[in-house]
Amino acid sequence: MHRTGFCSLMAACALAFAVPGAAAQTTPSMKPGLWQIHIQREENGQNMPDGGERMKERMKKMPPEQRQRIEEMMKQRGIAPGDDGMTKVCYSRKMVEQRAWADQGGCKTDYSNRSATSWKWHSSCPQVGYEGDGEATFPDAENFVVKSSGISTIGGKTHKSNSTRTGKWLAADCGDLKPMDSSL
Repeated sequence: MHRTGFCSLMAACALAFAVPGAAAQTTPSMKPGLWQIHIQREENGQNMPDGGERMKERMKKMPPEQRQRIEEMMKQRGIAPGDDGMTKVCYSRKMVEQRAWADQGGCKTDYSNRSATSWKWHSSCPQVGYEGDGEATFPDAENFVVKSSGISTIGGKTHKSNSTRTGKWLAADCGDLKPMDSSL
């Protein structure tokens, strides 16, 4: 995989598992620990394989040494693609309390609503070539749903996308998966 492809893969991972809103005053109640993330995505009007499946397929095409390095790097950053198309993410107590799980870095986000149960926003992320709108709902401390739509520019091509990311808390213990904040 060439550098541009690798950077696109890592940028997609970062956006897939973040919930925009680093500066939110009203924080939803979320449990720290191991979360399972499922992504449904549509690009340019066509359904796309979910994030975990897409990542898994890309990684299958890599030489074994490169695949192992990337899997280890992702694991060190708190992300583990699953065999079932679901991805596991580890959020530490610090991340949940300080809302670090919401930071996308390099994005400017303007909110039209922020409550303990829902957020609505518009984000502009020039570093990854993305601009769009989103809504997150937090029905309880063990679940969230993030719906977003936007336009991204990758390799000079413009893509319209819609996605739904569903998060479900699995356990307080992340096992050997390091929290995402350990790489910050």
